[in-house]
Amino acid sequence: MTGPNTAEQFADWTYYPELLARPVPRYTSYPTAAEFVEESFEARQRAALERLTGSVSIYLHIPYCEEICWYCGCNTGAANKRVRLTSYMAALHREIALVADLLDPSVRIEHIAFGGGSPNAIAPTEFVRLIDALVLAFRFVRPALSIELDPRTLTRDWLMAIRGIGVTRASLGVQSLNPAVQTAIGRVQPVEMIERAVEGLRGAGVGSINFDLMYGLPHQDDAVLAETLARSVAMGPNRIALFGYAHVPHMIPRQRRIDGSDLPDQRGRFRMAAMGARQLIDAGYQAVGFDHFALPGDSLARAALSGTLRRNFQGFTDDPSSVLLGFGASAISELPGLMVQNEKNPGRYRMLIGADCLAGRRGLETGAEDARRAAIIEALLCKGAAKIDSDLLNAARERLEPFAAAGLVSCERGWLRLEAGAAPYARAIASVFDAYRSEERSFSSAI
Repeated sequence: MTGPNTAEQFADWTYYPELLARPVPRYTSYPTAAEFVEESFEARQRAALERLTGSVSIYLHIPYCEEICWYCGCNTGAANKRVRLTSYMAALHREIALVADLLDPSVRIEHIAFGGGSPNAIAPTEFVRLIDALVLAFRFVRPALSIELDPRTLTRDWLMAIRGIGVTRASLGVQSLNPAVQTAIGRVQPVEMIERAVEGLRGAGVGSINFDLMYGLPHQDDAVLAETLARSVAMGPNRIALFGYAHVPHMIPRQRRIDGSDLPDQRGRFRMAAMGARQLIDAGYQAVGFDHFALPGDSLARAALSGTLRRNFQGFTDDPSSVLLGFGASAISELPGLMVQNEKNPGRYRMLIGADCLAGRRGLETGAEDARRAAIIEALLCKGAAKIDSDLLNAARERLEPFAAAGLVSCERGWLRLEAGAAPYARAIASVFDAYRSEERSFSSAI
């Protein structure tokens, strides 16, 4: 077994493969969606919505794309049938009205996020209509409005809609700028296309642009990743998310089109992540959490420095709200004492909403112990330190010991701190406090 004195060093990180051996959740929530049970949550969802007051955030899911990428694990389908899209949008409008009718007048919306799929798989006029429906249904307080976009279908009309609505943040699915890698993952988009998208979004007044990039892809090595990062940095995105590709074709059938023999091994993945992080930091980006990077003036970087960084179903965020209302098929709502996910299948989702039923069909009721552990996990991932009650800390000491022996964590006066170089192990360390964690669960690689 590799030990602290023999482990390999890649940039700022030391490679301890035994500490990364267990797949772990990404912890965009705690408890995670893996703990959700299958049953109707409509009555509990309705009651939780009626009790809401104050600031909340909204997420709207568009489960369609013009083209389906082979690596993608999102709940999405091909946007090749306009009747299906039209029916889905009608259901989304109806769900907005159903939820709005249940809310207390004090509820105000401060953050709105559109994700998918690809929200720009719908017509820009439909996007404008959706915004109009939200304005009529809810009380807004200068909301930050963000949207995920596919550069391949970002038309001039879409840019006009983005400018007219006042979108403040946009995230582009870039993944890789290498043609061979793009072909191998089913997402061909020349670098000139990305450059035009960035230029168009800047011209439309979008102040913060994020690039989603990936490592661990087929035909990708250190040099290929480094070139993608350098060309991405040259385009000046405010944020970059560098994710590790999770190859789970037994769970995601479309991934069977990717040849697993072309993928780097775990050591190669670790090296890519470490070298990529160092390259982005050297380029002037600030590390945010374990896989996000932001320019110093961006709100995400400011949140990390001020200690207000949070983590929700969209990943690391500066959104302070602990309540999230999810709209659309498979969207997840995080409510006080309840997490609930809408019906995943768009057809069944449309049927439920068409019958004026709330669409929650998976979820979990949460209690004080869940909240206590959730706070620890979020603090470790977002702030790098957490104050931990003695009972939890004592129970966790044995599992923390390997990380402490490697110099990745320290504990003093009830504070558990992640030390320099602990970023790739952050999820594994946080999982020590996951009461639901079991060996049988299927999660992605820890790096």
